[in-house]
Amino acid sequence: MSQDKWLIDASALLAAIHNEKGGDLVEKNIDHCVISAVNWSEVLQKLERAGINSAQVESALKALGLEVLDFTDEDAHIASKLWKSSKTLGLSLADRACLATGIRLNTKVITADKVWAKMELDIEVVLIR
Repeated sequence: MSQDKWLIDASALLAAIHNEKGGDLVEKNIDHCVISAVNWSEVLQKLERAGINSAQVESALKALGLEVLDFTDEDAHIASKLWKSSKTLGLSLADRACLATGIRLNTKVITADKVWAKMELDIEVVLIR
């Protein structure tokens, strides 16, 4: 993966889809974005719950250049190690999956979840709002 790619989490992508504050950053740069399959599943589930046709959204986002990355064994190991340092912050498995993928790829992670900035990580966490 090229270093100019941004790893986005579900909250950042959903902000773009729903035209929420900060979502414009993701929307304008969707062709530079990648997302973990774990976080992609979270996006699809939330769209379905909201009654939005997730297949149409998926087709449109992928046509714009969004790439879905596999969640690897290495990601799983990193995510499990993040549990201890993040449990007091309430990070979910999907949150840790995104951060783990970012750590493995050594790239910045884009999110709307402010609590991520409290983590001491070797990667950059960019808050969209």
